[in-house]
Order: sequence, then C-alpha cells, then structure tokens
Amino acid sequence: MTPAPDIKTGFCRDCLAEQKAEVRRCRSCGSPRLVYHPELYNLTIAHIDCDAFYASVEKRDNPELADKPVIIGGGKRGVVSTACYIARINGVRSAMPMFKALEACPDAVVIRPNMEKYVKVGREVRQMMLDLTPLVQPLSIDEAFLDLSGTERLHHDPPARTLAKLARRVEAELGITISIGLSYCKFLAKVGSDLQKPRGFSVVGRDGALDFLAPRPVTTIWGVGKAFNATLEADGIRTIGQLQTMEESVLMRRYGSMGQRLYRLARGIDDRDVHPNDPAKSVSAETTFFEDISRHEDLVPILRRLSEKVSARLKKHTIAGHTVVLKLKTSDFKSRTRNRRLEDPTQLADRIFRTGLSLLERETDGTKFRLIGIGVSDLCDPARADPLDLVDHNATRRAAAEAAMDRLRDKFGKAAVETGYTFGDRRRDQ
Repeated sequence: MTPAPDIKTGFCRDCLAEQKAEVRRCRSCGSPRLVYHPELYNLTIAHIDCDAFYASVEKRDNPELADKPVIIGGGKRGVVSTACYIARINGVRSAMPMFKALEACPDAVVIRPNMEKYVKVGREVRQMMLDLTPLVQPLSIDEAFLDLSGTERLHHDPPARTLAKLARRVEAELGITISIGLSYCKFLAKVGSDLQKPRGFSVVGRDGALDFLAPRPVTTIWGVGKAFNATLEADGIRTIGQLQTMEESVLMRRYGSMGQRLYRLARGIDDRDVHPNDPAKSVSAETTFFEDISRHEDLVPILRRLSEKVSARLKKHTIAGHTVVLKLKTSDFKSRTRNRRLEDPTQLADRIFRTGLSLLERETDGTKFRLIGIGVSDLCDPARADPLDLVDHNATRRAAAEAAMDRLRDKFGKAAVETGYTFGDRRRDQ
C-alpha cells in the first residue's frame, strides 16, 4: 500500500487537488468540498448510496422539476417511494402514506414510479462500481458496499481518491449524485454515507470510532427498529455510548443474540466481508389498492396476478422457494404476515397462489385491507422443486398447463393468456 500522506493532508472532491488541513477552500478551484482525515488513505471499505434516487432520475429527465418538490409514489392511496430533498425539508419521508405527504407538502409534484427506467440507471451505476473493484455487494437498486483493498496499483490512487473520481463520473455521465461512506468496516461505512447527504463523503476511522458512535441513538445499529428501540428505552438505554459501558454478558442475558450485536457494533466491531452477488433471501410482489378491499372474492384475482409475478421472477433467475409468505396491511396501516413451509420447494404460480389463498381465507373476516403481497423465502436451487404429484393428478395437470402458458407468454407477451381467476377482472390496485 502507498504510504499514507501526512495526517494534515486531504484533497478537494471537485478537482482532486491535494490540500492542507487548515485550508477551508480549495487553493486550485475554490471549492469548499474538501475531505480530511488522519486515516483517509488507509481505509478501503465503502458504502455508496444514490441520493433520492428515483426523484433524482426524474429531475434529470425533466429539468423543469429541478427547483420543485418531487414525490415518487402511487397516488393518494399509496405510500412515498422516495422524495427529493426539497420535499424532505417539508417533512416528507419514504414509506409515509401519500395523503400525509401531500398534507406536509401540498405543492409537491407526484410521479408514479417508473421501475424500468430506474433499474436501467441503477445497473449503469453498478457497472461503474464494478469498474473499480469486483468486490461489490449490492443492497438494493441504488446502494452497495465496495471493498477496494488492493486496487491502488490498478487505479494509481488510494481508495478515497478513487471513490471521489467515481462520484464525479456518476454526476457527469448519468446526471445524478451519490453519497459515500468510507471506513474500515461495513457498519461504519453505511453510517457514514448517511451523514452529509446529498453529495456526501464521510470518513470514519478506526481510532475515533468509539467517540464517533457514542452520542448516536441506538437506532443507528442495524436491527434496532421501532419495537426493539422501545424495549431499550424502557431499560433506560437511548445512546450507543450507554451500550459501550455495558458488558457483553449483561447484554446477551437481557437481549439474547441481539445483545451480542449491540455489544460489538457499539464498539465499531464488524468483521463481515463484502460479498459480491450476495443471494436474495426472498422474492415477492405486492400492491396497494385505490380503495380498501374486504371481500374475499375481490382479493383472489389480485393474489393470483401477484403469484404469477413471483413465479415469473423465480423462473427467470432459476431459483425456487420453500416457504410461501402472505402479507396484508389493514386500513389502519397494521401489518399481518402469514407463512407456510412447503414439503418441496416451488417455482409454480399455481402452488404459490393456492398456498397463499388458504392463508388468505383465515384473514378475510370483514377486515378492510389496503395492501396485499405474496412471496417465497428460504430460496434454493430449483433442481428439487415441484416434483410430480403422484396423489393429486390435477396438480400435475395444472403444472403442465402453467408450462404451456409460460411458453405462450414468452412468445406473444404477458397478456397472451390468462387464468379464469384474472380474466376480465378490472384492476383495483395501483
């Protein structure tokens, strides 16, 4: 590794000129976007996150939206997928119900998600990451971990400067921006990427990790959601600094395996590697309705369509799943999740649908639902999926019919053939 420069040295993120720590603006271009850190040139683990990704792509494609609040979401009955930073200043947040978002920001421009376009841009960003290192672990369409260990000889720069060049390239070629967290481990790189959005570049070193983490809320730690945070608050624990004073045995006695995670991450201990092409844990599809639905017969065709979407994705990616998961959300935003493990893994829409249908029958008691979803988890190789049913010959015939339907759809399009469950049904979902 190239010897680290003097600890008072940094660089300008706009023109990459080397700087002295006491300088507030770049001596070459005048930019205030300077980065300094004693460990700047010794850190190799990065987390990259596109800034307000969907909204940024829409603003790029329609410059008239540049100075306007933009919300990407599914209409008044849906939820916010993402919002630009102007909308966020007005209180709009991801996953917020759309009606609340419009109350907070009534002047917002609402745009339906265009996933095909976003996926295309996401793949372009991903390829730029892969140009830097093969060790890229995607977390979603717009974020990933990178391990740049050993790339200095290839790029003739330490990882920090290589990442700054990437940020400039993304802006110049794709017209969107990214934020970067650079550290010695994945946890702190992820925390760092959230610190200075948009166009952020935050460095968290090993020596200052404890002090950096101490004042932060316990919700900074992965796995501490709303419910577990309430448990910790009831025990008087609100900051990571409080966790740093507690013994591992005490935390494990109170919180089980989660106690060990609290102990380690509170101290910046995270030895997980960056794994490229980390396999998905589940495949699912869901939809939010324009109007609440309570009648079983109205939910059935929607469940069938979603099951076909999940099946198509499983077949496309050559995977199968052991467990079928039904997801429902009531009109008052309470979630219900039901699941059933199958004897053999499946790729078939028919099995996914019929299993989901039996789970749904127990829930349709007059309750009004605003969302339904179906998926499979416990993913595996499809070699053992969907063996011939020697007892239920109708299941074997349905599987053969589904294979014939797949061939027709591949040749003539998704709408070429439908089942009786969905034929003539008017979509009531978004």
